[in-house]
Amino acid sequence: MTRIALDAMGGDRAPDTIVQGLAEAIKDKQFSAFLIGDEKRIGKSLERYGVGRSVELVHASEVIGPDESPSMAVRRRRGSSIGVGVRMQKEGKVDAFVSAGSTGAVMAFSLLTLGRLGGVNRPAIAAFFPTKVGFSLVLDVGANSDCKPLNLLQFAMMGSIYLSYSFQRESPRVALLSMGEEDSKGNDLTLATHELLRSANLINFVGNIEASRILDGVADV
Repeated sequence: MTRIALDAMGGDRAPDTIVQGLAEAIKDKQFSAFLIGDEKRIGKSLERYGVGRSVELVHASEVIGPDESPSMAVRRRRGSSIGVGVRMQKEGKVDAFVSAGSTGAVMAFSLLTLGRLGGVNRPAIAAFFPTKVGFSLVLDVGANSDCKPLNLLQFAMMGSIYLSYSFQRESPRVALLSMGEEDSKGNDLTLATHELLRSANLINFVGNIEASRILDGVADV
């Protein structure tokens, strides 16, 4: 059975909202849940939403606030719910860690604790955008403020592989977000990335796409 660790202290109105979401999830899915955070506060939420013994509590004495520096949090908040959760995944105690807390802290702890896959220079945050025909996976949506063409090529490959294996989408269509659909449109980064994507044999590159076309579902990644 899949083992999932949840940051019970992350996000607005935690831990109530986290426990409430967990209560809904376990109605439809079979998985082992680990709630990480202040045991006393989590316990009250579990009683409030009627979550039974299928949940295991893991105490974490600290919480990373939304305004804290991720780099400082990694050094000073190792006992935080995010720090504990990422280490549990590193040690193989869980299969996945989920947090609605500080995105920067999750990325920082993950990068330093889990590391990067071989051949990946930078991590990326992916988000599902609803479309008229289902959804598209968009990345990167916040992990990097300044990228090089090679980074964007790697993002395209990671997104394509993820959809292929996790959602059984055969040969996902990959598009490059630009100010116009023509090959000649875009800044230097867009133009250089377009050339890399067009010459890549491992992805199904369908060209540039404008932001307004994402919701039409003309691309998968």
